[in-house]
Amino acid sequence: MPFKQNLINKIRIDKMANKVLSSIGPPDSGHKLDKETMRSIISMVNYQKRNERDLELFVENTDNDIKKILVLDNALPLYNTTVDDVVLRKSPTIKEMISFRNARKILNDSDVLLCKKEDSVIFFQNEYIALLDLSFIKSDIQDIENDGRISLERAYSDGIVETLGLFSELLGFSPLPHNFLIANHIVIGASTKKQNGETRFGPIVIYSMIHNTIKLIDEKIGIHEKEKIELIHKIASGKEKASEEGPEVFKYLTNMVLINNQQSL
Repeated sequence: MPFKQNLINKIRIDKMANKVLSSIGPPDSGHKLDKETMRSIISMVNYQKRNERDLELFVENTDNDIKKILVLDNALPLYNTTVDDVVLRKSPTIKEMISFRNARKILNDSDVLLCKKEDSVIFFQNEYIALLDLSFIKSDIQDIENDGRISLERAYSDGIVETLGLFSELLGFSPLPHNFLIANHIVIGASTKKQNGETRFGPIVIYSMIHNTIKLIDEKIGIHEKEKIELIHKIASGKEKASEEGPEVFKYLTNMVLINNQQSL
């Protein structure tokens, strides 16, 4: 599978995992696990769904008797044991509970429990990412740049947003705090923390969804630098000139990726 598609798939699984993680809360929080999205995540790895008693299980597809088994409930426990053992511990019959040996298993699953809740979500997220080849060569990044250029020429905003998402993943860019936000614009950039704890943002990319213009500010700006934040707004509106504009923004981002990864290319 091409590098770009693998990177898109990684971004997709990360978003899905974050969606599930945000649905997890303390037992008394009233939060309900996003089971539908969790099912989608598990379907992307080699696990088989099984319904046993009142349990919805996802079982590792191996020939071994001992398997990794996820119980899809609010606790998301992931076990390393047999299906019968999980069923006994999670949904025992009265007859099974009267056995002292079984009672010990039912009351304490620490001997077979691998993880639960957030850790289980991250486990399956990482299982899928491990299947993706995220290595790349120079032409892979140039292809992403070209896709951005073509999308800009055709005023195809979805293509530009996708390209910015791919570069954000490669460069660690993220949406900027609300102080930097501009209506109907995507504003993203890198963040660095100074020794005094201050976070500065830059380079900064600004894309106008309405006017189909893209600009880049090659400068680091702190959250309390009001004059420089005002400059961002002036650049976005065309009152001031940006460091880079148009297709040159994608070229700049490509060079950033290549410079950051030159030892591995």
